[in-house]
Formats: sequence, C-alpha cells, structure tokens
Amino acid sequence: MIHIYNNINIAPRISFGVHHQVKTLVEFENVEDLRSYFSEHNPEKWYILGAGNNTLFTHDYDGVVLTPVCRELEVLAETDDYVDIRVEAAADWDTLVQWSVDKGLWGMENLSAIPSSVGAAPVQNIGAYGAEAKDVITHVEYFDCRTMNVVRLTNEECRFAYRESIFKQELRGVAIIMAVEMRLWRAPKPNLGYGDVMREVEALGGVSLANIRCAITAIRGRKLPDPKVLGNAGSFFKNPIVEREVAERLLDEYPSMPHYDVPGEPNKVKLAAGWLIDQSGLKGYREHGVGVHEHQALVLVNYGTASGYDVKHFADFVISVVEHKFGVAISPEVNIL
Repeated sequence: MIHIYNNINIAPRISFGVHHQVKTLVEFENVEDLRSYFSEHNPEKWYILGAGNNTLFTHDYDGVVLTPVCRELEVLAETDDYVDIRVEAAADWDTLVQWSVDKGLWGMENLSAIPSSVGAAPVQNIGAYGAEAKDVITHVEYFDCRTMNVVRLTNEECRFAYRESIFKQELRGVAIIMAVEMRLWRAPKPNLGYGDVMREVEALGGVSLANIRCAITAIRGRKLPDPKVLGNAGSFFKNPIVEREVAERLLDEYPSMPHYDVPGEPNKVKLAAGWLIDQSGLKGYREHGVGVHEHQALVLVNYGTASGYDVKHFADFVISVVEHKFGVAISPEVNIL
C-alpha cells in the first residue's frame, strides 16, 4: 500500500536533523506500488531515502522522495557450510547483524552498529573494520523505473569498490533497490586485523561472534556520536585513495601517517581522512552550529541550529584546509542534495 505525504519536514527522517521541506514523500511496500505510482505520476525528479543516515538535504526538495517500508527476511537455502538469505530493503542493517550473530552465522559481525537500511548497504558498499557489504552480498534486486521491471544483479555485476557500486554510477536515478541476497557462513571466519578489534575482543574473553560484535559496537560507541543527541551521518568523508608516490612523499614528512594497501591496485594507497583532518587542526572545531566531532574527525555534527547549507559550506571548508596542508583531496561519503 502507498502512503503519500505532501510538504513534509524531512528533519525527523534523516540523522542530520536539518529542517528542510520535501514537496512529496511516498512510502511504498512492493514493486506493484512503484509500478502504480510511476505509471500514474511519472515523476521527473525523485530520490530514494532509506533510513536517512547518509543523506544531507541542503535546501527544500521540490521532487519526490521515495521510502521503502518492506523489511521481510527469508531463508533461501541452507547447507552444512552456509545459509543464503533474502532481506527486503527497509530492514534495519544492525538488526540483521544481530540476527546473524544469534544464529551463529559469520560474515556480518564486523559491520555491527552501522546505521543503515539493508537497501542502502549495497549503494555505498558500506564497510568498517576490514569488512564491506560486498563480502556477503550475492545478489541485489532492483526496480528499474524506466522499464518498470525487476532486475537481479550478481555481486560482480554490482561493480563494488571502496564506497562505490553501480548504483552510484550508471544506475543512479534509475534503480530502486527492493531486496538484497546474502550468503553467511557457519564456520568461524574472524576478521580481527583492523584497529583495536583484536585487543578489545581478547579483553572480552576471546574470539566469538558475540564478542566481536560487542567489541566493534563498543569501539564505535566511544568514537561516534549518537544522532539522537547530535545530528550527524557517521563518517562524512571517504578515506582518499592516492598514487603510491604521493603516499611515500607524505610518509617522508609524516612517518606515523596511517596508510593501507588497496587490494588489486599495487600502485594505490588508501589514507585515513580522519587523520588528515585531525592533523589539520580541525578536530573539535566548530562554527555556525556545525563542527568536526571532538572524538572522531571523520564526523561532522549539527549542534542543533545548522541548516543543510551550513553543513555543506563547512564540509567544503574542511576539504579546502586538508588539501592546502597535504595536497590531498578528500570527498564526501554522504549523499548531498
């Protein structure tokens, strides 16, 4: 069933909490809802909004915001080695991670406490602590607004990369994700090589699914502000990937600079945007109701009075300061409208 809201304040539906009006918001449950709406209204301008944790509105939006409300989980297949599941787009990502841990299934635990809907996960290829959504996704189903048909892509066809997918490129403005299929494993596959995860897990009593989830949830909780208290979208910036010679030049000057190899790209190096922002003297800096979070420089926060335009203007300022100091361009991870 479709629910249509006109001239709605988007603030309660996005984690940044900025107050902007949306001309039309449509909640839908299934493909037939979408076929009906697109056939009748044929909207020229639309945007798909999931849980609202990775979107920044910078002005009133005069188009249509489409929001899924379908959240069913179905087990497709089970073997001694793995379980295949299909989860609808509106399902909460972290609730799904908890389900997988409760079932003793490996693959999602490092992605604990990421605020996201399941449908948004493949768009950004969300990731944390050495894991990415692409590691468990097998297929993605989407509604093609041009043909009104459902298309099912394989993992390879989704063209996943660091915070990238086909849904941010060729299928942007075309695809509305309806469901995601994943394969989770029965045998332990601990991934503990990133940051403080191993130390935290050991302090909890050793390697187990529950301890890994608990450790990562605790680490994220210490570093990241609660959007119910301070408006934010988690990591605002992507970690930049630079040529190896650029990284080596910077390492000569800053030997302690965090840096990571890029799988499959030996001439590329990933840098830590949070470190670059921190070293630029911006951690904790604020102006006009928006600032860099005092504990995690990747996060921009709305102190309650900032507009979306203020946040975007401040983000541009951070980008310019980092580029001036290091000669490295960082870019937003957040979708900006």
